[in-house]
Amino acid sequence: MCDAQTSCPCEVKPSPNFEDRKDGRAVDMLIMHYTGMADDQQSLDWLCSPESKVSSHYFLNRDGSLLQLVDEAKRAWHAGQSFWHGENDINSCSIGIEIANAGTEDFTEEQMVTLTMLSKELMARHGIPAHRVLAHSDVSPGRKIDPGPKFPWKLLASAGVGQWVEPQTVAGGRFFQLGDEGQPVQALQSMLAVYGYKIDVTGVFDAQTETVVKAFQMHFRPERVDGVADASTITTLYKLSAQLPEL
Repeated sequence: MCDAQTSCPCEVKPSPNFEDRKDGRAVDMLIMHYTGMADDQQSLDWLCSPESKVSSHYFLNRDGSLLQLVDEAKRAWHAGQSFWHGENDINSCSIGIEIANAGTEDFTEEQMVTLTMLSKELMARHGIPAHRVLAHSDVSPGRKIDPGPKFPWKLLASAGVGQWVEPQTVAGGRFFQLGDEGQPVQALQSMLAVYGYKIDVTGVFDAQTETVVKAFQMHFRPERVDGVADASTITTLYKLSAQLPEL
């Protein structure tokens, strides 16, 4: 790789941490990450170190400058153990973008400008649908929480990147939480599974269900991330699911 593959201003800094995509998989997902580090250069060095065994296709500094680390045709090591909609090897069918952010800070305006441009280009080039622009926490609930509740999904969606509906207002009403069971819990689990999350449909609101609900809330209802499936969470999930194409 000697030339950047994006039309965005981009520097190439090859990472050694990549391989061929397995079974010739085509790209149909875009995964957003944050670095979890306070220093941009430290994050970049880690992604380019053979010892780390991690990488991403693109890396976005806090000032909005962009670097390409892995060729888009190759399998970068960004998602790890993950799952979405029946797919266990997310690395083989996705592009990963690492965004410099410690996890407790707002993402910069400069980052969002560059990320929007890059993401729209990637979606167009690879035919990635809006509902397959996802968080690392979506494909690895509990194990990962990036890019976190501060990530501006609504802003990106307004520019055509990712799926979004206005979340139902957090209010009272019926809710489901750890220990509850029955047909309504089973229906909730089924809807989360149909949307793409890895979850066992048991009818029991167990620890796995709570973890997946938190992952959903972090992406689509960040006002309150508590793992409780309240009316706001369920209604937001229903509206998103209604927009999915028929499979």
